[in-house]
Amino acid sequence: MPESNAGAGLSIMNRTLPVLLTGAAKMNRDNLIAETYLSDPDQYFEVYDKARPFRHLVLDDFFEPEYARSLLDQFPAFDTGRAMNENGEVGAKCVHDNMPELGAPYRALDEYIQSREFLGWLERMTGIDELVYDPDYFGGGTHENRHGQDLDPHVDFNKHPKTGLHRRLNLIVYLNEEWHADWGGAIEFHSDPRRPPEENQIEYVQPKFNRAVLFETTHWSWHGFERINLPEGDDDPRSRKSVALYFYSKTRPPEEHTKPHSTIYVERPLPEHIQAGTTLTYEDFQRIRILLARRDQHLQRLYNNISDLSAQNEDLIAQRDRARKMLDELSGEDDGETATAVRHARRWLARKLLG
Repeated sequence: MPESNAGAGLSIMNRTLPVLLTGAAKMNRDNLIAETYLSDPDQYFEVYDKARPFRHLVLDDFFEPEYARSLLDQFPAFDTGRAMNENGEVGAKCVHDNMPELGAPYRALDEYIQSREFLGWLERMTGIDELVYDPDYFGGGTHENRHGQDLDPHVDFNKHPKTGLHRRLNLIVYLNEEWHADWGGAIEFHSDPRRPPEENQIEYVQPKFNRAVLFETTHWSWHGFERINLPEGDDDPRSRKSVALYFYSKTRPPEEHTKPHSTIYVERPLPEHIQAGTTLTYEDFQRIRILLARRDQHLQRLYNNISDLSAQNEDLIAQRDRARKMLDELSGEDDGETATAVRHARRWLARKLLG
């Protein structure tokens, strides 16, 4: 896949913006991040704001070299217990969300990204005010993806399941040395994967060592990554490694509002070379089987979600009916002060339970 245009100027609105996205040699050890990014974050806002297909930045040499190396050196081992996919099966993706427990480099990162200094810097880079760090690392942390893994185009869940805060930003830093483009794994930014392939604009960014991608979380920020194809297949010891950090806020602009939702996936289309009259190879046949199986699994997950919601709805109806019965029984009481108290209680219960 084509390389991102990061480091060569970013073509936006039929013009080329200045080259801003390559880290300088001077680093700031106290802040972990390259000084070139910390010194004047406002200069990056225009690039971020005008990027397409949605707002994003690609930042090379993001961390100090020694610090980036320490993150890779202490990257946690692949743990099958942390590699369960959405179908309850052991997959090829492992997530460690216990960042402060992964060693000194990760503890330092955890402390830094919750500081007002860092959050203020992020706000100036993106124009998003009052950003909040997530101590739970829900969905975030270290991500390791092995041979054969990919990630269908999707938009992320839009509210934190515990706090209800609005999810606003993804910051992903890659830790892959000598990564080759033909190994796959490039992150994809889609305009709309629900459209026919010829109408879906895609930007690709290779997951190179110490490269960061920063992008908005909205109901149009579709992203994923292509299948990883390592030279030695399942026996290849290499993997696609990254650190994923998500940031939130109490509010968001009206144009970004939508109903609360979980992560929304779109299955990939058939490979472009499969056309009418094409003679299918065995690999083509296997690819089609995989796509059909993933579609069926997705439908099953949706069916399970609908079944769960139906059960919850039935439970709420039962609670409502019990409340109505109790209110009817209370309404029969009529002995002065008790009757007055009952009427107040009945009205309160009606407001709370019956709407």
